[in-house]
Amino acid sequence: MKKQYNIVLFLIFGGLTFLTSCEKDFLERAPLSDITPEQYLHEESQLAAYAINRYGSLPTHGNFSYGTFGIDANTDNMASIGFDTKYAPGQWRVGQDGGDWNFGNIFQCNYFLQTVIPRWEAGEISGSSQNIDHYIGEMYFFRAWEYFAKVQALGDFPIVTTTLKDDLVELTEASKREPRTEVVRFIISDLDNAIDLMLSASPDGAQNRLNKACAQLLKSRVALYEATWLKNFKGTAFVPNGPGWTGAEKEYNQGYQFQAGSIDGEIDWLLDQSMEAAAAVADAYTLVPNNGVLEQSVTDANNPYFHMFSDVDMSGYSEVLLWRQYDNGLGIQHNVPVYAQIGNYGIGLTRGMVDGFLMNNGLPIYTAGSGYQGDDYISDVRENRDGRLWLFLKQPEQINVLYPSILGTHATPIEPIPDITNSNAERGYSTGYTTRKGLNYDAAQCANGGGYTGAIVFRATEAYLNYMEASYEKNGSLDGKASAYWVAIRNRAGVDTDFQKTITNTEMNMEAKNDWGAYSAGVLVDATLYNIRRERRCELMAEGHRWNDLKRWRALDQMITEPYHIEGFKVWGPMQDWYDASDLTKVSSQTLSDYLRPYEKNGNELVVDGYKWTMAQYLSPIAAEHFLITSSDGADASSSPIYQNPGWSTNANTPPTDL
Repeated sequence: MKKQYNIVLFLIFGGLTFLTSCEKDFLERAPLSDITPEQYLHEESQLAAYAINRYGSLPTHGNFSYGTFGIDANTDNMASIGFDTKYAPGQWRVGQDGGDWNFGNIFQCNYFLQTVIPRWEAGEISGSSQNIDHYIGEMYFFRAWEYFAKVQALGDFPIVTTTLKDDLVELTEASKREPRTEVVRFIISDLDNAIDLMLSASPDGAQNRLNKACAQLLKSRVALYEATWLKNFKGTAFVPNGPGWTGAEKEYNQGYQFQAGSIDGEIDWLLDQSMEAAAAVADAYTLVPNNGVLEQSVTDANNPYFHMFSDVDMSGYSEVLLWRQYDNGLGIQHNVPVYAQIGNYGIGLTRGMVDGFLMNNGLPIYTAGSGYQGDDYISDVRENRDGRLWLFLKQPEQINVLYPSILGTHATPIEPIPDITNSNAERGYSTGYTTRKGLNYDAAQCANGGGYTGAIVFRATEAYLNYMEASYEKNGSLDGKASAYWVAIRNRAGVDTDFQKTITNTEMNMEAKNDWGAYSAGVLVDATLYNIRRERRCELMAEGHRWNDLKRWRALDQMITEPYHIEGFKVWGPMQDWYDASDLTKVSSQTLSDYLRPYEKNGNELVVDGYKWTMAQYLSPIAAEHFLITSSDGADASSSPIYQNPGWSTNANTPPTDL
């Protein structure tokens, strides 16, 4: 047991493995054998290099085949070739080991801060004082980023601010979970430090490193997430002091009080924090213009809004706060342009996502006189619609390549008929609907793994949306700023800016058919809040926000009792003539729906009767090993200071129970 906890806790709390990667950046400065912790982090360039290593935790720096544009898969917005087992009750189970309960990245942030801050305060770090401040601010940002990921996955979590010794007693004591509201206040404090320290402009001059606005945007996101979580889960086991809150089982949480005095006070404080931080960004950054042009010829005008998502150099786009640069010459490449020109790596837009877009006159598609042309063909779906759908929803025979190149060995020059029977993600179309976000017209981007377009991490439009939502959640109405932001977004989208007309014509029972965001706690929300959520859904389509939005809105309860059927385009209409009769035997039957149901083909899938939900799954379970390692005898999980999330067992391989 001693050997087991030494090994596992060393991994959990980080160890000193970071030194190897950091030293590599300084081989030219001193021989590897001469580098010691005492010599490191004494000057500006060392701080810069240490901080840049943390950028790997950002979503753009992962290994997604379709980049950030594929993160929204397995929601009501986008669907993969295969279904997600979390929508099949009983399939998500407590892990034996691993999971979200880990501290490796947090350890690395803590090591930097506990080492550098005393030297900084003593004036012992050489270099530009502004840059030194900035890099320290970056590390506060990244610690906040890591802790926010823990809150989203697990809720309550230990707050650890120093590196810990490999001592069972010390590590066990540090495993005590703080109520999520305390963790969020800690995150906001770190972000306030980052805001105070970071430069207003990225020190590299190209928005490839963080800046003050990034921290402000993240602060608005964090505060809005927690405020809406507390509001929508109030009175449940998912908030501190709620009935059945598992934190109450531990003596160290007895008598917990919200810092604002009550849960309602905490919600109001968080909404104020979100609005203030969001406005600081939205008021400083204008939206990139959309000229309404879908380029299909070299003579067509470039559309800045389209190219913002797929340009090689994103530094000139006003609303891009941070982006990742790739480099063809250095072999730092990706496959996003390849998949954006065909089937999005098998991740398609759902019917619900497509139907959620308004007409360009601001009316929902079901409203009499809206001008909706129906969905017999993809071209009909795009007619007279919100300019974002018209621009980003692909249809067969559109041109994907304007600049041919012999390097583009994997280019798809003309958009084909969706290959809905191909189970290979590289060629298949899961729903028949695909987005062109991320598409670059240069075939040179489409060598195998040879793309080098940039990837957006943060853009200012989110701040507009965060403020709108926080304002309405706080006051039950939209103030002048919120209204102005909404008008700006709709104007850029090519939609009638009279959002009140949209609200008046919204029928929530109709919207609920294809949008999980129409609900909170199993109840339909009001039309104004829904349309704020709709705007967010449409503007941020395929940008990786949907899953966390659905969780904080508590927008999945309705599927506990009423399964939801993921659907794509209308395959059983005139578009069936695109396919051979034998091919259509491989897709979902017309007796189920006129619309393609990618997970209901043969009758033997776990989700053949639709997606269902289990309440406990709003939070992830903590793996069984973490309870055993920190227990008094290595066997009795109840003696661990760690408590499990609501509905989950401490035993490995067990599904959640109903709540």
